[in-house]
Amino acid sequence: MSYAIEIIKLKKSFRGGKNGPVEAVKGVDLTVEPGEIFGFLGPNGAGKTTCLRMLTTLLPIDSGEAVIDGISVKRQPGEVRRHIGYVGQMGGADLEATGRENLMLSGRLYGMSKRDAAEQTERLADLLDLRELIDRVAKTYSGGQRRRLEVALGILHRPRVLFLDEPSTGLDPQNRAGLWGHIKKLQAGGMTVFLTTHYLEEADELCGRICIMDHGEIVAEGTPRALKQQISGDVVTIKPKRGAEDLPRLFDSRSGILEVLTEEDAVTLYVEDGARALPEIFEVLKENHIELDAVTLSQPSLDDVFLKKTGRSLRDGGKGEGVGA
Repeated sequence: MSYAIEIIKLKKSFRGGKNGPVEAVKGVDLTVEPGEIFGFLGPNGAGKTTCLRMLTTLLPIDSGEAVIDGISVKRQPGEVRRHIGYVGQMGGADLEATGRENLMLSGRLYGMSKRDAAEQTERLADLLDLRELIDRVAKTYSGGQRRRLEVALGILHRPRVLFLDEPSTGLDPQNRAGLWGHIKKLQAGGMTVFLTTHYLEEADELCGRICIMDHGEIVAEGTPRALKQQISGDVVTIKPKRGAEDLPRLFDSRSGILEVLTEEDAVTLYVEDGARALPEIFEVLKENHIELDAVTLSQPSLDDVFLKKTGRSLRDGGKGEGVGA
């Protein structure tokens, strides 16, 4: 089968301090099918940004292989760039130019004729709802409007694969939902989309498959539904007014409690039956004079999958990663 993206034993290290090199990516294997929206998740420092930079030819590959649309990233990086689009967290639009000027310049830099660039500009103005904005200076755009222009810049040259790095960070819920609709339009047109995100509801809404990366390795992969089904029962999250570190010992080996995980300010209990477990949980807390800020009962979510696989929650709006991340 011909994959849109195929990653084989991909590795990347950076010079470290006293302890030697830092192995940021440790032999990752991954495939993405044509026309798929694939989500790439991980806490800060997991290695996902390093992976993304290698796939988009922004970092050299130490060892292993990455093939995009049948082209080797290591051997033919220039050819790969003609087949991919990339929209980074920082965007790339010239804010002093109009939307049309941004798109026309980008098209000419890709070697498109003036006529072809103009035709693509008109098509994308309609596809991404930029028609009323196209002749306005980009610095007057709202956050959602600017993000749509940046996506247009990333796909002007008709790439087969689009990489989106945190595409909706900083957008309000309405603009975020609007951007999701436009990403789905791109998929409907046959484009493969590979995105990183800190918004788990974004991965749940958009992605046919996701993978979770931690400490340079893939720790989970599958459809959002299949990953959530790996967690049985219900989820009870307890946030005490002070100090969550002593709570796990109170619930270890209690009947009906399948697993206990601790974060900085909360304890998550995976239970067989939430309705039955809650009275006993409250009784234990009362006996131990523990005051609460909140208790929540829910069905397993992608955040629970993430917590279980990495020991951390993936917080909305997480900061971008640095070198070696």
